[in-house]
Amino acid sequence: MSTKSALGDLEIHRVIEEETPLFDPLEFFPTLTKETLEENRPWLEPAAIDPATGKLRLCIQSYLVRTPHHTILVDTCVGNHKQRPTRPFWHMKTADAWQRNLAATGVSVNDIDYVMCTHMHVDHVGWNTRLENGRWVPTFPKARYVFGEKEYAYWSAEHAKVPNPILEDSVLPIVATGQAEMVRTDAALNDHVRLIPTPGHTPDHYAVELGKGETIGVLTGDLIHSPLQARYPELSMRADSDQAQSAATRRRFLEHQCDTGRLVCTAHFPSPPPGM
Repeated sequence: MSTKSALGDLEIHRVIEEETPLFDPLEFFPTLTKETLEENRPWLEPAAIDPATGKLRLCIQSYLVRTPHHTILVDTCVGNHKQRPTRPFWHMKTADAWQRNLAATGVSVNDIDYVMCTHMHVDHVGWNTRLENGRWVPTFPKARYVFGEKEYAYWSAEHAKVPNPILEDSVLPIVATGQAEMVRTDAALNDHVRLIPTPGHTPDHYAVELGKGETIGVLTGDLIHSPLQARYPELSMRADSDQAQSAATRRRFLEHQCDTGRLVCTAHFPSPPPGM
């Protein structure tokens, strides 16, 4: 399985944390019917649905993008030592797969110029920080961390109502060190990297367009989770903050990207990923 792709003057690496059966499809997609699931099971198994458990196989991964001028990490998975009791399979992880896979790219934590978090869910901000002497410190000491400004405002307001451990251990420590950049989600990071608003999964979710002069690749974040949603864009997953908006965003995105020849890098599709 290749985890690297050359894209013009860019280089993209997948940095996989885990790839396992995690969720019941009918619970993950509340509007999915048993009939539709069974109709599509033959092509979804064994890659996207595990035949033994019947659960969705999801890849939890980051994308490392090397441009001629910057080294960028998009999304940072679950991380270690994080209190996640509502997700037992991610609670207090001590695995080393993600660190090993990052090292295999030839890049160290000190080489990252930008960390881009498409949104602030548990499996996209975890390695933002690491535990050092009982304190959460930035994993990437020289990086600027790029967050959607409305995304941060939303979760900060929610955190004021009910404490959010994800914000506490994986976002606020970055803000405290002054490494956070709150940006509009229609902004350009540089000549090769642009944000595009893709709300619905969260209020200010963004995807990432790659390419100088023209878009030759897109990192989707969580606007789509499973190949099943490519066939049925109206299927929204249970954690989407606005399921109708999520479905509209997904359909618009797919209509815009299909037949363009662009490399579309999804956050959670099982291996092998399209185009890599």
